[in-house]
Amino acid sequence: MLAFNGRDKEKAMAEVDAAHGGHEAVDAHAEAHGEGEVHRHPAPTNFIRKYIFSIDHKVIGIQYLLLALVSVFIGMFMSVLMRMRLTWPEHSWAGLGSIFKLGAPGGVMSPEFYLSLVTMHGTMMVFFVLTTAPQGGFGNYFLPIQIGADDMAFPNLNMLSFWVTLVGFLVLVTAIFAEGSATVAAWFNAKPSGTVGPIGGWTAYPPLSALGFRAGPGQGTGQNLWIISIAIFCVGSLLGALNFITTLLNMRCRGMSLMRMPLTCWAWFTTAVLALLAFPVLLGGGILLLLDRVAETSFFIPGGLVVSDTLLTNHKGGSPILWQHLFWFFGHPEVYIAILPGMGATSHILATFARKPVFGYRAMVFAMFGIGLLGFFVWGHHMFMSGMSPYSGMAFSVLTLSIGVPSAIKTFNWLGTLWGGKIRFHTPMLYAIGFVSLFVAGGITGLVLGQTSLDLPMHDTYFVLAHFHLVMGVAAIFGMFAGVAFWFPKMFGRMMSERLGKLHFWITFVGVYCIFVPMHIMGIVGMPRRYAQFTEYEFLKSLHPLVVFVSIAVFITAASQLIFLFNFLWSIFKGEKAGDNPWEATSLEWAIPSPPPHDNFAGIPPVVYRGPYEYSVPGAPNDFIMQTEPDPTEVHEPAAREGAEARRRVTGDGDNGHQH
Repeated sequence: MLAFNGRDKEKAMAEVDAAHGGHEAVDAHAEAHGEGEVHRHPAPTNFIRKYIFSIDHKVIGIQYLLLALVSVFIGMFMSVLMRMRLTWPEHSWAGLGSIFKLGAPGGVMSPEFYLSLVTMHGTMMVFFVLTTAPQGGFGNYFLPIQIGADDMAFPNLNMLSFWVTLVGFLVLVTAIFAEGSATVAAWFNAKPSGTVGPIGGWTAYPPLSALGFRAGPGQGTGQNLWIISIAIFCVGSLLGALNFITTLLNMRCRGMSLMRMPLTCWAWFTTAVLALLAFPVLLGGGILLLLDRVAETSFFIPGGLVVSDTLLTNHKGGSPILWQHLFWFFGHPEVYIAILPGMGATSHILATFARKPVFGYRAMVFAMFGIGLLGFFVWGHHMFMSGMSPYSGMAFSVLTLSIGVPSAIKTFNWLGTLWGGKIRFHTPMLYAIGFVSLFVAGGITGLVLGQTSLDLPMHDTYFVLAHFHLVMGVAAIFGMFAGVAFWFPKMFGRMMSERLGKLHFWITFVGVYCIFVPMHIMGIVGMPRRYAQFTEYEFLKSLHPLVVFVSIAVFITAASQLIFLFNFLWSIFKGEKAGDNPWEATSLEWAIPSPPPHDNFAGIPPVVYRGPYEYSVPGAPNDFIMQTEPDPTEVHEPAAREGAEARRRVTGDGDNGHQH
């Protein structure tokens, strides 16, 4: 913690004022940034306010990360069950029948059980892991610090966004068991369906998802709760997006121009803009879908529909394709909501451990916005099979291929950052390089699926499954691993184990390629996704050894995540104590103690003099210069030099912010 008394602080503030034009300049800055007082809210005095209903952005960030950690292990457990069903479809698993009596009677998983696992796995991972951790977790914790703010613009709204998200998570967990529970089904005057949740997939395509119990097992109470959960999540994400945008635009410290921000801040900002524009569309579509189910409306249910040999006469005029347009208008930006924070963290980490400035900083910024903008114009490539006009398909195909341009810019700039660098292969660097590898591997297959002539035969096969898992799922999770390993010392004041971190990296990195490369082969052969078993199909029997191989890789890779979990939890309490700047980085979070104090900068807003990636600067005494370090050629007045020295003293930047 920062150690100085009130008199020292007053003297230091006076010196800083002298360095920056006196009290008038400080007051003007405070007025411009809405800083009526140094402490935007007092430090909490009790456990509940400090750790539960906290309005401190750092605590809220950790809460988001813990929620994502719980979600990812639930989702991973579901994926293990799915592979068990696919590999040994008739096997009876001891104990499984007692947990899921209706979904796995006698320990044998039913096809409906498998489909519910597919639905809940996808939903859990996309919304409560890939969206929650990179933006809500790391973004909440580090965006204010990296721009020199003492908190988010709306602390209470920030707290509300987390608790709304948590409620959405709890509703989703309830949906897992709603269909198979006689008790829950009785609450809704329904019958248990023999599944453990909705079976419509994470896309919930109508008309089946819009018909309710009439559509069969897995389309009853659990599907209602699924829709409600997603709607609640949308509200929480919108609250968070508004907070991110306002904070970044209005609360940057002196000297922190837009082009001096770390690329992580640009990534979180772009992601927030995408969320602000995309989630309302999903929210509106979800409300309409729920009305079709409970109020007999016909937004997505067409006329003349026959269900179980019964003609539905009370519906007409609806369009199932309308849901696809609404869902994928959200769904494709969601891909970049998941991946952009990982791109920002990777750029930040590669520069730090290559000891080089980011290659083409401005190009990276514009590429992020280019990816975000084009992401809103390519949703139709998910719908080539829907019967759209060939001219529309051609337009979506061209736009899809064009989005590869900003993605390629980022990839080549990452390679340019590494080229000729003095690379330090610490664990965060390995994860960041793994992110680049997986992003490129998954992105190349995206160019294949972006062409209508190739997408049509491979649509809804394992080729698509492997593509989006590599580029959206696993790559984004490697970005999260990189962020945890990189920022862990700052969040908890301790180092994670390098040995365990590298062991976890190599098992996971090799494991995911062993899982998803064979899936591309399966998809080319024609293996369809969302099938509970393939033993009935003669043309797929030769692939069964490959199915077994993938399942074994899944089991080993899933088990290796316990290494990460142990390393994370053990290091919080027993890890080696970290200095304030163990990686010798340059951005503002490394200019304050580890972990940061309540108000981040001890009441004195920092002053930024340079960009965030000043590594290997010619003539510098060391190979990095902190953003808070004044340029000696620009500081002429003695008072200015004294003010700079006072700032270093107050913020703990001794020895020019270097850690030896």
